[in-house]
Amino acid sequence: MSAAVTELPPRYLRTPEAARFLGLSSRTLEKHRTYGTGPRYSKLGGRVVYRLDDLQAWFDLGAKASTSDPGVGKVLPAKRHAAISPAFAGQPRR
Repeated sequence: MSAAVTELPPRYLRTPEAARFLGLSSRTLEKHRTYGTGPRYSKLGGRVVYRLDDLQAWFDLGAKASTSDPGVGKVLPAKRHAAISPAFAGQPRR
């Protein structure tokens, strides 16, 4: 058999499973999705699913070797950011 046939299909996680994988609450992961600061996701019908590779890639963006290490990228907090969500820019905070 070829390697392509014996490989398992990519694993998809729903929000609660993905949150546990990342060590976050489901609500925090939902906020990241709303503000555009979280990992990539897909919608299958009305369901939100995350690929393991996308979760790991997002997690790895925040990897640092020391406090002075700038790292590869930056994982933003789960809140509104004007640079990401221009629709929210200039609106009063609640």
